[in-house]
Amino acid sequence: MRSLPSPVPEIVGPRPSAESEITWLLHRAAQRMRGVTGDVAEQHGLALRDYIVLSALAKTPGLTQGELGRSLGLDKTTLMSQLDRLEHRGLVERHHDPRDRRLRLPVITEDGEALRATVAGACAAVEESVLNSFGQDQVQALRRMLFTIIGDAEDRGSCL
Repeated sequence: MRSLPSPVPEIVGPRPSAESEITWLLHRAAQRMRGVTGDVAEQHGLALRDYIVLSALAKTPGLTQGELGRSLGLDKTTLMSQLDRLEHRGLVERHHDPRDRRLRLPVITEDGEALRATVAGACAAVEESVLNSFGQDQVQALRRMLFTIIGDAEDRGSCL
């Protein structure tokens, strides 16, 4: 007796459309980008959150652990676990803050920066492929709009 091919799984749940709320569309777009860039980071041995932490350290050196956590929307426990893993891999070091020895400054190492740069290049390529149906002017307009929406208010949410 022949077995019948299994049916293609049906998509369950709400699907966005061009008429959907902007918040819903931004959420789904963020999920999509997080998925594709997370896959790229994992191909290089990093979780997406690892890559985000390394990028934050590279772009804004001199942050204390507390400032880093607030900027990424990570609570102290989550950030400490993250930094412990990165430090164990030799990608981050923690130094005492010369202004206040009670505080610690996470610093990206040369190996951490090399890996971060590699993943950044790969993520840029996958982002470009996701956005390839848009012209460069449209992508720049999207960046400006997102930057305007984000503003410089502190985000209470998590980076992931």
